[in-house]
Amino acid sequence: MKHGKKFNHLKRKAGHRKALLRNLSAALIEHKRINTTLAKAKALRQYMEPLITKAKDNNTHARRMVFRALGNKEAVTELFGPIAAKVGDRPGGYLRVIKTGFRRSDSAEMAMIEFVDFNELYEPNKGQSGGGSRRRRRRGGSGSGGGQNEGGDTAATAATAATAAAASSAASEEEE
Repeated sequence: MKHGKKFNHLKRKAGHRKALLRNLSAALIEHKRINTTLAKAKALRQYMEPLITKAKDNNTHARRMVFRALGNKEAVTELFGPIAAKVGDRPGGYLRVIKTGFRRSDSAEMAMIEFVDFNELYEPNKGQSGGGSRRRRRRGGSGSGGGQNEGGDTAATAATAATAAAASSAASEEEE
């Protein structure tokens, strides 16, 4: 029976799982973004979030506890240095997992895991003002005539054009 076993064992023994999470953590701290399977990314997020919270409290005990979990001196130094400084005011949710599709060889679901504060390109709420731009969907019933997507195609084209224009303007601002 599987009562009380909440975390993903990743089909590995305890020692192998511990080594895997340590190595993935060190790679994530070093590179700020890594690609792995979705299951490993979710397990890594669950493993790393408490360590990042401990890193915000910079004292000897916290460093020793994080070193015990990571086992990599350079990763601990990096975590307590620039990473802790950048995530200092965030109350949690330091990592973002984005699904990237399926691996070609075995169709495993892949994901990219990254630090939220270290990706300046992806800011989903940056251009939005407070709640005024909600997307509306047609529920049907009061449309015109027999066509299913008569008005929907032009709206989708306009939305795509607006997104492309926003991306090109952001790229031109970045070049300047």
